[in-house]
Amino acid sequence: MITRRKLIAGNWKMNIMLSEGLKLANSIDEYINSQESPDCDLLICPTALILSDLSEKLINSSIAVGGQNCHAEISGAYTGEISASMLKNSGASYVILGHSERRHGLNETDNMVQLKVTAAQNAGLNAIVCIGETENERETNQTIAVLTKQLENSLPSDSSILNGTNTIIAYEPVWAIGSGKTPTNDQITEVHNHIRECLDKIIGEQANRIRILYGGSMKPDNAASILELDNVDGGLIGGASLNAKDFCAIVSAID
Repeated sequence: MITRRKLIAGNWKMNIMLSEGLKLANSIDEYINSQESPDCDLLICPTALILSDLSEKLINSSIAVGGQNCHAEISGAYTGEISASMLKNSGASYVILGHSERRHGLNETDNMVQLKVTAAQNAGLNAIVCIGETENERETNQTIAVLTKQLENSLPSDSSILNGTNTIIAYEPVWAIGSGKTPTNDQITEVHNHIRECLDKIIGEQANRIRILYGGSMKPDNAASILELDNVDGGLIGGASLNAKDFCAIVSAID
């Protein structure tokens, strides 16, 4: 039986300046060092402007650093964009791609996400591929169909390159992000089991090695019950990752 090590990832989004970010990262690092051995991997994804500084700060830490997005091209005339290799060179080992705030706010398509995932993996980054349904899609019983389409079309067409060290899936119901609402545990289990089944069809043997994170208003008071569910291999944390006490409490919720 394959055991997948849980991952708790903090998505800082467009928040936190350098001095505050260094302080927050230091607080999390101090907590980790005070524990015997947290039974999970840890990741923070700050804004690109402070990623390099945080990576240098955490170079001897067990906390990894990641980006929040990347461009699909290696380089070129793409004003304001950041390539996957630039993130890698700045100290990132992960990158979040296809987040609903980009899919719905910036009209990113599955195909655009697929190209970014390919670029990220080619640069040696672990791609956290986000999928999720809107409230209307949930209410009209389209959740499974929507997630299946996003998953199938957001991953590279050459499935043989996908494995547990370069691919992570994050289920983030759009209607739960930042709203304080969360699906029921049964709903989360249904979706994560379905994602695992889809991965098995797409990837085959490597599917059981790929971690599936839950995101969408995970907080200290609901983390333990969510993290113990089948096929929930960690969390992609938004608001709670901006507070060291809350983020560390979620880490502590892992058995």
